[in-house]
Amino acid sequence: MDVQEFKKKPVMGIVRGVALEHIEPLIEAAVTAGLQTIEIAMNTRDAEQLLRKAKKISGSRLMLGAGTVLSMDTLRQALDCGATFIVMPVLVKEPVAYCLKKKIPVFPGALTPQEIYNAWNEGATMVKVFPAKCFGPEYFREIKGPFNEIELLACAGVTPQNMRDYFACGASAVAFGASVFRKEWLERQDFQSIATAIKAYLTQLP
Repeated sequence: MDVQEFKKKPVMGIVRGVALEHIEPLIEAAVTAGLQTIEIAMNTRDAEQLLRKAKKISGSRLMLGAGTVLSMDTLRQALDCGATFIVMPVLVKEPVAYCLKKKIPVFPGALTPQEIYNAWNEGATMVKVFPAKCFGPEYFREIKGPFNEIELLACAGVTPQNMRDYFACGASAVAFGASVFRKEWLERQDFQSIATAIKAYLTQLP
């Protein structure tokens, strides 16, 4: 992952629970819509195959990473499959340290001020504030008061309607998942609706 390129279009898609046969049209829909960064959750069935296939399909068109990485074993699997960045729901120190050593962008999750500070102090590229909807955009403004140097990724609860609020309150990036990659759309292969939903986010970039 080129972090500076990500910051130019700081929107991350989170893919979880997608079937292997749907990954190609999903990737094509995302790229067509203008999305540049996707993580595939490693607790998805066939996650390794999904990553490899997504990497082959997307080539240089996407920055592709792995999410829900909670152990060194999962980290190694993700990197072997072509992941170029790592995302976590919480801080797990050993994988973060490895990513830091190897210069792999890493986004550990946190929620409280102490957790956010700890994650940043361990070397986070950005701290994934998760679930952001618990406190909303104003929470980011409060966190950025004492921690103005910490870069924050808002995850869970970000919508096209409130996305600009998160940025205005100090978020460096945002992420979306099930609200766009909806189970019902995937089941009926409605990739046009997925592309339209992605565009709704991208048009709200400040």
